Amino acid sequence: MIKRQMLRTVSLCFFAIVLPLQAHAADVLRITTIPEEAASEQIRKFTPLANYLQKRLGLKVEFRPVADYPAAVEALVNKQIELAWLGGLTFVQADIRSGGKVIPILQREEDSKFRSVFISQTNSGIKKLGDLKGKTLTFGSSSSTSGHLMPRSYMLEAGLNPEKDLSRVAYSGAHDASIAAVVSGRVDAAAVDMTVWKKFVETKRVDTTKVDVFYETPTFFNYNWTVHADMAPELRQKIERAFIELSDATPEGKEILSLARATRFIPTKAENYKDMEKAARSAGLVK
Repeated sequence: MIKRQMLRTVSLCFFAIVLPLQAHAADVLRITTIPEEAASEQIRKFTPLANYLQKRLGLKVEFRPVADYPAAVEALVNKQIELAWLGGLTFVQADIRSGGKVIPILQREEDSKFRSVFISQTNSGIKKLGDLKGKTLTFGSSSSTSGHLMPRSYMLEAGLNPEKDLSRVAYSGAHDASIAAVVSGRVDAAAVDMTVWKKFVETKRVDTTKVDVFYETPTFFNYNWTVHADMAPELRQKIERAFIELSDATPEGKEILSLARATRFIPTKAENYKDMEKAARSAGLVK
């Protein structure tokens, strides 16, 4: 009898602890992004989106910055967050790491025809990829699609092995840091996200008479919003609808799309990133 009462007490305590946690989790949508830019810039960009989703979904929405690209992958795979803005490579890594338990749902229209750019100082004498021989170059994060994987792939296609043919290869960790490294002369060249570069040019944060693009890659699929497969289908559909209905015809939509450097959001699917997976395997970035 005493044992039975103890078991009942333990059971009641368990449910008293676990059920509120489950209820809390169901009432909060946690989102994150790969940290392609400084944390302050991430917060500036994603706070209006979080506010918009909170109104549309009827849930509390929290934006949670992470330290690096692998941390974004792990947070999604381990269900520490529900919605992640990933690059093509980090989606592939999350897909493999989770055993196919993540689903890409949305991308910007621009992400179906994305490009990376290589930049250098205009007086460096670097005019094409072959001119990088013997020079120094920085990629972004080693897990970056547009700041590492695809630029590396096109360098290899051009017969240029970064580790063998360049005097030094570095990793800045973020696109803005890569641009700053070229501007300051710490490296001869950098591979960066096309949209980040355009933003720097448009906001006059870089002088194109001194630093400019010398090579653009062919197009590829890139960023997407990804959810864990365990998310309730109804919530996933509400998220998709909220993004697709963003329009620059409203002040709120115009601000969010501008911050995302997007014309609009459109549906995407895992099949779009199969070529990315092949490239990542060839480059030894996934196994």
